[in-house]
Amino acid sequence: MSRLAAQWQKLPVNLKELCIDTTLRCGQSFRWRKFDDEWRCSLHGRILSLKQDAEGLYYKATFPDKAAVAASKGVLSSMGEDAVDDTETLLRGYFHLQLDLGALYDQWSRDDANFRKKAPQFSGIRILNQDAWEALICFICSSNNNISRISQMAHKLCVHYGPLLGTIDGEAFHDFPSPTALAAPSVEAHLRQLGFGYRAKYIAQTAQTLCNDKPNGWLEQLRNPDCPPPGQTEPVKLKAAVNDDDECTPSYKTAHEQLLLLSGVGPKVADCVALMGLGWGEAVPVDTHVWQIAVRDYKFKKIASKTFSKAIHDAVGDHFRSLWGPYAGWAQSVLFTANLKSFSEQLKGVAGDSEDKSVKTDMKLEIKEEEEVQATGDIVTKRKRKTVVKVEKDVKVTVVQETRTRSKRRRT
Repeated sequence: MSRLAAQWQKLPVNLKELCIDTTLRCGQSFRWRKFDDEWRCSLHGRILSLKQDAEGLYYKATFPDKAAVAASKGVLSSMGEDAVDDTETLLRGYFHLQLDLGALYDQWSRDDANFRKKAPQFSGIRILNQDAWEALICFICSSNNNISRISQMAHKLCVHYGPLLGTIDGEAFHDFPSPTALAAPSVEAHLRQLGFGYRAKYIAQTAQTLCNDKPNGWLEQLRNPDCPPPGQTEPVKLKAAVNDDDECTPSYKTAHEQLLLLSGVGPKVADCVALMGLGWGEAVPVDTHVWQIAVRDYKFKKIASKTFSKAIHDAVGDHFRSLWGPYAGWAQSVLFTANLKSFSEQLKGVAGDSEDKSVKTDMKLEIKEEEEVQATGDIVTKRKRKTVVKVEKDVKVTVVQETRTRSKRRRT
């Protein structure tokens, strides 16, 4: 059995600076799983367990034992008895805790009325500082996909190709597979059997490109030098050029263009990797959700096609960068989360915590009132209508009045 931390360790951080229940399930990372009130994921050679309350973030780490290290053929390293647990340093880097999120929210709220309206219900959303390789492969899987299926694919990759770290409460945890593990000739066919579809080809080809055609460490050379990988405190040192030139200063644009050369990587995937895997805060991934936001809230002209050209992608990104500044991708993630159906309820009923109980208590009663209006009014409509009410009372009364008005209009 792996060595488990004796007790939970506390990292002081409030919910406005970090909310893991939102950050870990809003489409950034796809391998965190929740067990009751505890989040778990294999990360950087250990199994991380997280939970949170109003006072702080609590963590503990399970490291692989000697048997697991031996079975991994050198991929893993065990934590010796005298070694220092660096999990706190890892978490500070992984969640970008050096950044003052409250100050950023204040800035975006001053500059953007739409952000100011929605942000109070979505505080504590931070961009994760992920491993670039994992972000690359997971966002290749995101093409024409949803969060649930992407998570299933990421889990299958770990189970079939990643080294086993250990087991907690009967659940086995594997680390994310290396490029070498996914570059084997048999990988594409196997991934198709596992349900990856056309993405299987992109994953295999990208892994082969990194292993056979790119210099060692090429992907990390695209990283923002001011954003070291999690667990590393020093800025990224450039050991190799990104291209054939002797020197190449990394930039967001350089990283974006280089990523576009990989199989299965379009503008949106490139920006997801640049933002969440390489630390470029100005990267703004544009997908259907972000395009809906741009059209609905920022006066972009609606187009009939669901496929975005690179020109449209760049225009939307440039607009948000000019509005929100060097961390535009962070601000975009807040509005992106607000636009997801799974989070849409957080935008309703914003009266405050003190009224939450009364809203829940009135739910059944007010559904009954609406049904009575439709059944006992002067006109009985043929169209049967069911309404799930999860908003405040004054809003729901408006719905009832609107229904009655429509009925009168039909009679007239």
